[in-house]
Amino acid sequence: MKKQASLNTTTSCSSRITAIKDTMEILSGKWKFHIIGTLLQSDKMRFMDLIREVDGIGAKMLSKELQDLEMNHLVSRTVLNTKPITVEYKITDYGKTLEPIINEIANWGMEYRKLIYKAANQED
Repeated sequence: MKKQASLNTTTSCSSRITAIKDTMEILSGKWKFHIIGTLLQSDKMRFMDLIREVDGIGAKMLSKELQDLEMNHLVSRTVLNTKPITVEYKITDYGKTLEPIINEIANWGMEYRKLIYKAANQED
């Protein structure tokens, strides 16, 4: 019976690690969290609005990251019939499930900055 429990634990651990790897692959990179966080704050945004909001990103990189996020069902893209053509991006309902995770990462980052700032000031 112990072998079965051990096998279930190993399988469960392996599935969890695979899920973590998948998540990290989908969300990895310098820009994805910033893009998702920006879109979570707005109903929808045009490409040039995102360029302005995501400080430091270039058009080519933004386009690539948006394509990745769209492919992974986190962002939707709508082409409007205007002249010139307008493209709007919106976080999907599934993408919105990342909001509590992003909020926790932001909270962790703020606490970490406080810790580092406090440590740096104590050294002086």
